[in-house]
Amino acid sequence: MKVINDVKFLIVGLGLIGGSYAQALTDLGYEVGAITRSQSSIDYAIEKKLIAHGTTEVTKEYVEQFDIIVFALYPKVFVEWIEKYQSYFKAGAIITDVTGVKGAIVYEIQEMLREDVEFVPAHPMAGKEVYGVQNADKTIFTHANYIVTPTSKNTPEAIKTIKQLGRLLGFKTVTELSPEEHDEMIGFLSQLTHCIAVSLMDCKESEYLVDYTGDSFRDLTRIAKINDAMWSELFLLNKSELLSQMDLFMSKFTELRNALESEDIEKMREMMRISTERRKYFDK
Repeated sequence: MKVINDVKFLIVGLGLIGGSYAQALTDLGYEVGAITRSQSSIDYAIEKKLIAHGTTEVTKEYVEQFDIIVFALYPKVFVEWIEKYQSYFKAGAIITDVTGVKGAIVYEIQEMLREDVEFVPAHPMAGKEVYGVQNADKTIFTHANYIVTPTSKNTPEAIKTIKQLGRLLGFKTVTELSPEEHDEMIGFLSQLTHCIAVSLMDCKESEYLVDYTGDSFRDLTRIAKINDAMWSELFLLNKSELLSQMDLFMSKFTELRNALESEDIEKMREMMRISTERRKYFDK
């Protein structure tokens, strides 16, 4: 059932997440267009009925058709796009994003944006270890979380609309955080975990290990197949918060190491009991 009525959606950046948004919205009966760099991505999306139409050219005639515009771009490219093309938006348009950092870009974009266009930032906590519109899959949202990160510049109506978008896409939970709260949470839950996975894979040459490993190593390093261009940019844009989370992890890891070195079995067991209890929340 449609919650947002009589609107047209534009996806800017037709990769995995942008393509999955397009698929979900098209399947709900919305008219969805796309702008992306690759004509082959446009052709694929049209052939698979993910979008109604699309283009590799950014023109006013095309952009001004749309009521809600979703930016699925790298953060810096997103900012540059707004700087260059914001005059193309129709008056009253709402724009949103899927960017994994907020503090470094939200205020900058809202400050430069026209007063008759509103940017309500959001972050779909979903993905796969593959890329491109060819891997679009709306089911990745089904058990995932969707975080809306408004500021004082946002209106209640626009915030409600973007929350409704999250529900339309099928996310399990739709929540609201400030950009700063978001970046702290993401620094720990997402960026730190990617740092740990990368570090594990970089520790040892793994070609000969594959014949001996169990599920524990596979599970811990699933996210180590990483888009280095995107994630290095995200790390740098959230540098201060991520460094704090890395220090927190190293402190706790050192605590466990020291307990092992001193054969403090009670300390080790205490840490394990805490971890077991806290992990239960994620199994509900």
